Amino acid sequence: MTLEQYANSFGAAADAYERGRPGYPDAAVDWLLPADARLVADVGAGTGKFTRSLVGRAAEVVAVEPDPAMRDRLTAVLPDVRALAGTGESIPLADGSADAVTFAQAWHWVDPVRGSQEVARVLRPGGVLGLVWNVRDETRPWSARISAILAQPESRASVQSAPVVGAPFDDGAVEHERFPWVHEQDRSAFLDMVASRSYVIVLPPDERTALLDRVRRVLDDDPETAGSATVPVGYTTYVHRYVRP
Repeated sequence: MTLEQYANSFGAAADAYERGRPGYPDAAVDWLLPADARLVADVGAGTGKFTRSLVGRAAEVVAVEPDPAMRDRLTAVLPDVRALAGTGESIPLADGSADAVTFAQAWHWVDPVRGSQEVARVLRPGGVLGLVWNVRDETRPWSARISAILAQPESRASVQSAPVVGAPFDDGAVEHERFPWVHEQDRSAFLDMVASRSYVIVLPPDERTALLDRVRRVLDDDPETAGSATVPVGYTTYVHRYVRP
């Protein structure tokens, strides 16, 4: 399975993605965005999980998403947001038109050299590139067990703490911040979160069903989650802010 196939898998699980994926803490968005932002582009917007946090914080928010099923879901949730087909390497906005370009849970799908050049084209001088990741807390025993089932622990990817960028954002002028928080969601939504992971989406149906059954058993067996209608999922939101020279 290639990186491109994983990246293009999300449309098949757009509804599960919308139901299961968490949003983002307000403090992280407030820290990232320029106070006087006029136009903000959210690239790799998916179903608009981060996009909706941007609405009201800029005069205009534009969502850029390559997958038509994900764009359709975003438009259903955010009908007043302009949703455009595009990628991190090809953003359908004019030169110097944006005050900020954000990638939430998306930069790891982008070629960092080409993506950085494209963001620099779209940003005005002094504009902000924001890279954001929600990383699940695996210190709780039940969460660690589920990560072992997925064989894809959150900590395996260093991109969230030290993302790779290209010129002109690779000069070391970057600010980093972390925001711990807890997302309380019901069990069905938690299972949708698991089902919306690219490496779960691409499994054969019988293997995907078996994996989700194993996750259910963990929730049923662990003292912290057994008998509870909701699952307290701890996250740390990693935010990286770069300024276009």
